[in-house]
Amino acid sequence: MFTELLDTIFEKSIGLYHNFDDVDSVMPLPYPNGSFEMLLFHKNWIDTVQWHLEDIIRDPMIDPVEALAIKRRIDASNQDRTDKVEFIDCYFLDKYSSVKPLENATLNTETLAWAIDRYSILALKIYHMNLEVGRDDVSESHREACSKKLDVLLEQKKDMSSSIEQLIADIEAGRKIIKTYKQMKMYNDPALNPVLYAAKK
Repeated sequence: MFTELLDTIFEKSIGLYHNFDDVDSVMPLPYPNGSFEMLLFHKNWIDTVQWHLEDIIRDPMIDPVEALAIKRRIDASNQDRTDKVEFIDCYFLDKYSSVKPLENATLNTETLAWAIDRYSILALKIYHMNLEVGRDDVSESHREACSKKLDVLLEQKKDMSSSIEQLIADIEAGRKIIKTYKQMKMYNDPALNPVLYAAKK
């Protein structure tokens, strides 16, 4: 199953990151450069680093100058994340380019790559909730609450895995039309963000 490949790659990415646990650590290359597996690994690595940047910026004692620098870094990471999702969609568009949709084929609410994006974030939620369940410096009630949350996350993972596999089967059978759109992130574009283009006047 395709989601088994995702599980392997995302678990490797998250595990390798936490060997260093440093947002400035250099991304390893466990798969051949240019391979689809490396693209998926890179996507999750971006998500993992950003997860920890989001933690850091919420420190109530953080220096405002440092916080702004991290906010800028998160913005750049979000753009990079979006770009990687679009590359993944291009891979699937090419892979299934010869599939002719059935006459009654329908569109999905999100592309396959954006479903993979959510699956990547879910892998991070499960990893970190697992850590909370295993902490020995918190109350039993904290661990119990986190254990219940972990059960929900694992159920969600099972459902998402099934949904992704179903979407792939539907695309391959022509029941779903594979289509993608550029995200058109307006706030990053100096020609479209009113704050940025007003500053040029």
